[in-house]
Amino acid sequence: MKREFDVVVIGAGPAGMSAAIRLREQQMRVLVVDEQPAPGGQIWRAVETVAATQTGRLLGDEYRAGAALAERFRQCGAVYEPQTQVWQIETGWHVYVTREGRAEVVRADRVVLAIGAQERPAPFPGWTLPGVLTVGAAQILLKTARQVPAAPVWVAGSGPLPLLYMAQLLRAGGKIAGWLDTTAPGAWRRALPWAGAALASWGEVRKGLGWLRELKQAGVRRVRGVTGLRALGENALREIEYTLADGSRRREPATVLLSHEGVVPSIHMTRALECAHHWDPRQACLAPDLDAWGQTSREGVYVAGDAAGIGGALAACARGELVALGVARQAGRLEAQAAERAAAPLRAKLDGLLRLRPMLDEMYPPRASIFNPPDDTIVCRCEELTAGDIRRAARIGQPGPNQVKSYTRAGMGPCQGRQCGYTIAHIVAAEEQRPVAEVGFYRIRPPLKPLTLGELASLDIEDEQA
Repeated sequence: MKREFDVVVIGAGPAGMSAAIRLREQQMRVLVVDEQPAPGGQIWRAVETVAATQTGRLLGDEYRAGAALAERFRQCGAVYEPQTQVWQIETGWHVYVTREGRAEVVRADRVVLAIGAQERPAPFPGWTLPGVLTVGAAQILLKTARQVPAAPVWVAGSGPLPLLYMAQLLRAGGKIAGWLDTTAPGAWRRALPWAGAALASWGEVRKGLGWLRELKQAGVRRVRGVTGLRALGENALREIEYTLADGSRRREPATVLLSHEGVVPSIHMTRALECAHHWDPRQACLAPDLDAWGQTSREGVYVAGDAAGIGGALAACARGELVALGVARQAGRLEAQAAERAAAPLRAKLDGLLRLRPMLDEMYPPRASIFNPPDDTIVCRCEELTAGDIRRAARIGQPGPNQVKSYTRAGMGPCQGRQCGYTIAHIVAAEEQRPVAEVGFYRIRPPLKPLTLGELASLDIEDEQA
């Protein structure tokens, strides 16, 4: 018998938990599915077990704050199914999932996508070598297992996350060989138009300055103006080579390199559902078009949290609550005026939390070189295709990313273009001398996640057809 719910929430991070709690307050039947073994998402990963430990204290107050929300979520009455993958969503809404080796389809009146964000893929020569990770991956290891690299690490990148991670790593007893700062020159000059916003959000600015102070007090070496990066070694990382603004190159011994070039909304599910998207030129990424309640161009499909636009944990919570009010309003559980009254303080809170976002976008734009890697750089890890392979394919009759996919298999691997999509689009655009927004992005086909034949065979097709 097919299970039915008023709402299926996909993702149990800050936005998904907040949405579920508000939806349950309206007595709606809610199913929350999430790939992780416990609630918290990427920002509050493993918060229930880690928050009260020494590691939780090292990670800071903002991380520990997630434990209270996780407890409220556990008690709200939503059906919660962790370690569950969503591999297809069909109009109706029918959500196909796999859990513990078995596939199932559940039906819902509405779907909330609280799928978060991902680190921006930034390929460079040698980035597939053992010993090269993203800052986000290293932070996950610190949160879940308090894994601190034995050798001093090199950190390459820009933005708030590298600063936060380096501060956390130092508190945990780790060592930093150096920070290769890839921030484009003139960051503070670009931030000047938002000086008022910075003063109004001084608490957030002070946190960033505090992380910088921790690095300085620890004597962390900071190399400014890095424009290019190579990881060198045969079977593992042995050296790094970086290029400075004046064109000079330097080499350093290295065993661990962590890179980060910002975060972008996760768009695979909204793209698969053919929701309308817009191009964000400041951060060179796509984001879904949403109404005031977080609903996409597909009626009944809502997006909450960083998948709607990068804002952080607290903004994700506010967006999750707003989406829940919008869902309840559309379902007739809340009168329009009551929904507006409940939404007003949340909208004001969200405006305040996002006040600094334009300044951060201007300070830390993605550097052009990450979209123009050398020919020998692997850009599609799944199919081991280089930038040169993509450039050669792009010269065949002005193809778009989907034609390049057909020519080369780029984007056909397990990640389905999550790691190569933007890079491929930029390479094609550069070869054809067209704007990236015009070139477009991959069409996303089901299954959205790898699915075994055994899992597919376990789906009750007769029940589905009935």
